[in-house]
Amino acid sequence: MIAGIDEAGKGPVLGPMCVAGLLVDENKLDNITRIGVKDSKKLTPKKREALSVEINKLADKIFILEVSPGQIDELRKVITMNEIMVACYVKVLEELRPESAFVDAADVIAERFGENIKKKYSSDLNITSEHNADEKYPIVSAASILAKVRRDELVRNIEKKAGIEIGSGYPSDRKTITFLENWVREHGSLPDFARSSWETSKNIIERSRKSQRTITDY
Repeated sequence: MIAGIDEAGKGPVLGPMCVAGLLVDENKLDNITRIGVKDSKKLTPKKREALSVEINKLADKIFILEVSPGQIDELRKVITMNEIMVACYVKVLEELRPESAFVDAADVIAERFGENIKKKYSSDLNITSEHNADEKYPIVSAASILAKVRRDELVRNIEKKAGIEIGSGYPSDRKTITFLENWVREHGSLPDFARSSWETSKNIIERSRKSQRTITDY
């Protein structure tokens, strides 16, 4: 039994992170390749959703770990983001219990990421940890699709609840930054679906405070 694991949402300032894993019998790996999986970033949302349905049919087991902004902020008080990623991948592996695993490395040193997972995992495991594994190994491509589809769904749910578009949630997205700036200006604090430990959040709060002080001075 072989597992593939990848994440979506490690870097955004808004919304959760999703770490997805799927377990597939080695003899059925060709079926995953045959449906045309690719790195999720290279697929349209519609294509990702369609492939997600097919992956669910083919996989022996699927597990998606959802980590909220609040959980990430709390964890970052005591461990690094790299350690959080290791813990999340291990949690997914514990649910799947594969004999070997292919993972998209969430550390600048891919080999170290794999070794840290093996140290934390409760059983022996053959692990392949590489950067861009979602481009090289179809089973990781499938995991990347599952993670991305679920995160996109959760972000859309946030938008429905907030009643306003929030963009992709990434700091590079102007729509996301504009939303955050307007929210902080109106409410005086970050929304509960923002990661307060992110520098982006801290900078927006600080700019808002400076602006308020300037207004008060007059």
